Amino acid sequence: MRAVCFTGKGGPEVIAVRELPDPLPSRGEVLVRVRAAALNRADLLQRRGLYPPPPGWREDVPGLELAGVVAALGEGVTALAPGDRVMAIAAGEAQAELAVAHERMLVKVPPRLSLEEAGATMEAFVTSHDALVTLGGFRSGWTVLIHAIGSGVATAALQLVKAAGGTVIGTSRTADKLERAKALGLDHGLLVGGEEPRFAEEVRRLTGKRGCPVILDFVGGPYVAENLAALASGGRIVVIGTLGGGKPTVDLGLLMRARGAIVGTVLRPRPIEEKIAATQAFARDVLPLVARGLVKPVVDAVLPAAQAREGHERMERNESFGKLVLRFD
Repeated sequence: MRAVCFTGKGGPEVIAVRELPDPLPSRGEVLVRVRAAALNRADLLQRRGLYPPPPGWREDVPGLELAGVVAALGEGVTALAPGDRVMAIAAGEAQAELAVAHERMLVKVPPRLSLEEAGATMEAFVTSHDALVTLGGFRSGWTVLIHAIGSGVATAALQLVKAAGGTVIGTSRTADKLERAKALGLDHGLLVGGEEPRFAEEVRRLTGKRGCPVILDFVGGPYVAENLAALASGGRIVVIGTLGGGKPTVDLGLLMRARGAIVGTVLRPRPIEEKIAATQAFARDVLPLVARGLVKPVVDAVLPAAQAREGHERMERNESFGKLVLRFD
């Protein structure tokens, strides 16, 4: 099979497409012929040697999500059949023509989704639903502050909040991304920039001084102090990424007065049973919305797998809105 590989640790120049042995499914596993696999920032970090996969997974083959067609079944698999269109999150090795997944990690692709769209669905929507609902405690009608609104997870979270009758305040360093997010239902877009971004005062104004009960933060670093000032009483800040740095100064007095909580989350290294639970929660709460077209993956571009280097370069330049997808023909 062909697979996207890293020939070493470094920049996009270490990316190559190589021939590797075909994997075989074990008991309870399914072999998937991958048609599409989206890029994620974790792939960029893995390429630089900063985010290795869990034990047992290759460091040189990236990929955290996939969509394709069932090619073969391992012993004991009964819920799927060859030819079924499926999608899944993965611990790694998804950017290849063939990939193995546990049967309970696989979700059937709704008819209205192409496999390219399905390849951009799971990581964004499983992560956003887990962060919003399971960790953030989101309830219908709430106002949520979502940073880096142009990312794949952020665009998914935006749609989930709107589907539940909520209000979304989004931030971005790019005015164009705020404008594009309005087409997905963004209620208030805040342009932020500089070494000391400011948004808390405007969030307080927009919420009648109450603040937001849930804040989804992909930036960390310089946003933490403003997040605390923008947090509603009893609210939660869910940290999904640290693009701006991972070692901020935290005013615990603000956190205490808000009776708030800062919750960190990462999906990839969790035990498989926890990832299965997150996948099943997605299938229960989100998949029906996807099937009806009420929410959808936002795909910026679909590139042939041979152009994986270009995809990494575009993501590093923060040019994409939504997901970049690699296609395996």
